[in-house]
Amino acid sequence: MDSVWKKVKADLKTHVPLNNYMMWIEPLEFESAQPDTLVLNCPNSFSKKWVAGNYEKLIAEKVCGLCGKQVHLRLEVAPPGTGAKKQSPAPDSTAIPSGTHTRSDAQLTLPSVQVKPATGRVLKADYTFDNFVVGNHNDFAYTAVLSLGARQQSGGRSLFLSSRPGMGKSHLAQALGHQTIKAQPGCRVYYTTVEDFSNEMVYAYTTKSSGAFKKKYRTGFDMLLIDDIHALAGKDRTQEELAMVVDYMLEADRKVLFAGCCLPGEIPKMNDQLKSRLSCGLITTMETPDFTTRVRILEKKARFYGYAVPRDILEYLADVLTEDVRQLESGLANLATKSCLLGVPMDRELAESIIKNMAVRNGAITLDAIKKVVCKAYGLAAKEIDSRSRKHRVAWPRQVAIYLSRRYTDHSLKAIGRSYNRYHATVLHSINTVEQAMKANRSVFQEVDYIIQKIESGKI
Repeated sequence: MDSVWKKVKADLKTHVPLNNYMMWIEPLEFESAQPDTLVLNCPNSFSKKWVAGNYEKLIAEKVCGLCGKQVHLRLEVAPPGTGAKKQSPAPDSTAIPSGTHTRSDAQLTLPSVQVKPATGRVLKADYTFDNFVVGNHNDFAYTAVLSLGARQQSGGRSLFLSSRPGMGKSHLAQALGHQTIKAQPGCRVYYTTVEDFSNEMVYAYTTKSSGAFKKKYRTGFDMLLIDDIHALAGKDRTQEELAMVVDYMLEADRKVLFAGCCLPGEIPKMNDQLKSRLSCGLITTMETPDFTTRVRILEKKARFYGYAVPRDILEYLADVLTEDVRQLESGLANLATKSCLLGVPMDRELAESIIKNMAVRNGAITLDAIKKVVCKAYGLAAKEIDSRSRKHRVAWPRQVAIYLSRRYTDHSLKAIGRSYNRYHATVLHSINTVEQAMKANRSVFQEVDYIIQKIESGKI
């Protein structure tokens, strides 16, 4: 029966969403079998209750199908202290030298984990170039970081990355660290933040170990990656020390990458010496990703974490979560977690509840928001504007909505057309029709302008 259960698990893995399978099905272990009963162990009582309410019938059907007879399923909670896998048999006593004492509580070898080094921060395993999505908003920054890592000749050893929080500065900085360590195993790469640097400096001076601190930062690294550079504001002593570190690094032809939320000239209370050092190399900014890039980011994150999210739900999230990449990741994670815990599909209703809880709308102009305003202005229902009807009372509002969608969002023509069940050519025709009508007829201009005012006022 154990082999039957293994086959059932393999079958369920193809029928149950991966995140649900990993949370509820995978932990179940075969316990025993009676003539007409299969006993499975659950890790805890909550798991037992959830599986019984959501998957017991499905599991029983699969078991009966393989056994060719009626088999009852019984779920039990694994006794405390028992692992999911059976204990390995004890070694043969003949292999133990005489006089050697054994201990049942001997310490086991820990699995290989990434231990924090004595210096610097651990680079996040998933912050690599392969996991970074490149778009129009960050392509130059991405190329500049790659160039800094690959360049061998003298000159151009400094790079300053600037963007609002959540745009991927830390990801790029750590990706450079990963790539450099992989390509040049002997290269000394050090990733830290201004806060850590400042705290370490204060500790060094307090404990009279400033000499070791200076030597470490001035000669100890081939590449220095320093994040949150904007936190230097007002820290005069830290600024002076960092300026000296940068001088030593650049004079020794070593590489330095800075990342912060402000350009060097915009950081308040920054002394001229350090400001000059920060500005001596290439400076690049990263902007907010457009709709197409936001969809690609969500697709890559969903694949990475094994979430089976429908395309239309990813597009909905990309439409309303426009602040930054971190917000996109949070929305996707919340959606997957809630779907898993409640055992419900990742549909539009669930996505809307996530967005509502995140409170991220903030008057954002989205396709749904525009559709809502247009429908209200012309007295239509949402299903009418999305219908195939060509009646003027429906077709004209639809064309206005399409025109405004193109004007106020960064969606592609294809995405706009999909939102209204129309093709690319129809979208272009609608945009041209509204533009020409507004130029030729003042009353049409006033009509559309009224809707524009509603949208821009945030009264959606």
